[in-house]
Amino acid sequence: MDIVQRFLFDELDIRGALVQLGPTWKQIQRGHDYAPAVRALLGELAAVTTIIAGNLKTPGRITLQLSGSGSVPLLVIDCSEALNLRGFAKTSGTVAGASVGELLGGGRLLLSFDTEGLKQPYQSYVPLEGDTIAKVFEAYLRQSEQTPAALFLAADGDNAAGLFLQKLPGADEKDPDGWGRITGLANTVTPGELLSLEAPVVLTRLFHEETVRVFDPKPVSHVFPPDWEKVRATLRALGRKEIESILAEHGEVFVRDDLSNHDYRFSREEALALFDTAPPTLH
Repeated sequence: MDIVQRFLFDELDIRGALVQLGPTWKQIQRGHDYAPAVRALLGELAAVTTIIAGNLKTPGRITLQLSGSGSVPLLVIDCSEALNLRGFAKTSGTVAGASVGELLGGGRLLLSFDTEGLKQPYQSYVPLEGDTIAKVFEAYLRQSEQTPAALFLAADGDNAAGLFLQKLPGADEKDPDGWGRITGLANTVTPGELLSLEAPVVLTRLFHEETVRVFDPKPVSHVFPPDWEKVRATLRALGRKEIESILAEHGEVFVRDDLSNHDYRFSREEALALFDTAPPTLH
């Protein structure tokens, strides 16, 4: 069920997308024991990131980061051009609060976009506006693209989902009441429907009286195999003295890759072997 389903109301100049994440969302959570409130925030952010990545005019990698000073100081979701998704949440102490502002402690949104040909990724910083992930990104899209958008999000331990609608520039000319009618219908969707029903069923239930052009769904995945060589190179860059200091304190070297969700452990012998230089072979 890991898909992004784009669609278009041709007669109204309104576009939309429906994302549904199942196994991919479970893999992102693997090894974490997120509190329900944290899980909901991260799952909804995963859905939003996937929707935005699936609608990019210029393909590339997009990273969304919400940061603040609250009990959930960091949420990160990263999505590649191929819709390969990863992410994590960082918590600090007891998770307290219900709204985005309470959990993150105010904070800001960082959007980073990287594509071939850019010397450095494009970045956009904005303060968080809204008390839910949906409201935060409705405000962001309204400011950045100067056009109204509507988001409906849901996430639990098994699934994450989102419905996105955006009013295109010619919408009022085609039907002045179209945007209000479509968003009114979308407002009737329940979290249970988003999380449990297949995309065509959701769209049919909501918009059965409208003409909707549905595009082929795009698959979403979480495929990030361990990269031991990259980690070894990082440890070598730290230098033998630093590694020996870590070994003296912990007895091993442990590296946690939160974003790709992997643990790397090196025994004393394995860690020190990184700095062994084999003598040249004479022929």
